[in-house]
Amino acid sequence: MLGTTYQERRAQLFAYFDGTAREAWKRLTSDAPLSAIRATVRAGREAMRETLLGWLPDDLSGRRILDAGCGTGLLALAAAARGAEVVGVDLSPGLIALARERASATPFAARITFLAGDMLASDVLGHEDHRFDHVIAMDSLIHYQPADAVAAIAMFTRSARRSVLVTFAPLTFALGAMHAAGRLFPRNNRAPAIVPVAARALRRRLAAEPMLAAMPARRQRVARGFYISEALEMVVR
Repeated sequence: MLGTTYQERRAQLFAYFDGTAREAWKRLTSDAPLSAIRATVRAGREAMRETLLGWLPDDLSGRRILDAGCGTGLLALAAAARGAEVVGVDLSPGLIALARERASATPFAARITFLAGDMLASDVLGHEDHRFDHVIAMDSLIHYQPADAVAAIAMFTRSARRSVLVTFAPLTFALGAMHAAGRLFPRNNRAPAIVPVAARALRRRLAAEPMLAAMPARRQRVARGFYISEALEMVVR
């Protein structure tokens, strides 16, 4: 069950991503020049996106995908280009507007629906089970407490027929050092803090959740400079 910590952090993320960070994320998800640090974040996110999409069939025709926390829509666009019907949802109306603008320039825009709102809302996940073939949450849960993240994953599995793909911030010395260095940046340029979690602790939490305990999973870590994230695939049976 989601706690008040989820609601509180969601409000902070909305203020950040729809406010001071909007232009930064527009640049980060384009081919515009970046600082050396942010260039590593772009490279890491590109590698993670390729990892997650690589866990799906090359031909996604006839499959429905939820891109939960879609941001400017790059993963949703890539999935739609491979034939999928995609719903992308993000807290930030500004980022959703940019995603819609980018989609409109593609020949597959009709296969994508972008929504501004909570990725866990009932009108997104639906009231019926297995609404989507795949649910993908790339770096969408890394700002939440582990208990809230696991609760969100459980909610995703109820809406997925085939798999749930998520990422988490692994608890490593390197990631801790990077976050300490990040505090040197001006406060208005900093995102709400990422919540790193040890892989073993996350496995225990997943095993304690009845819906997730027996699900096969695979993992893949991506580390590129200031970007460190670990992908997790949950196969729905």
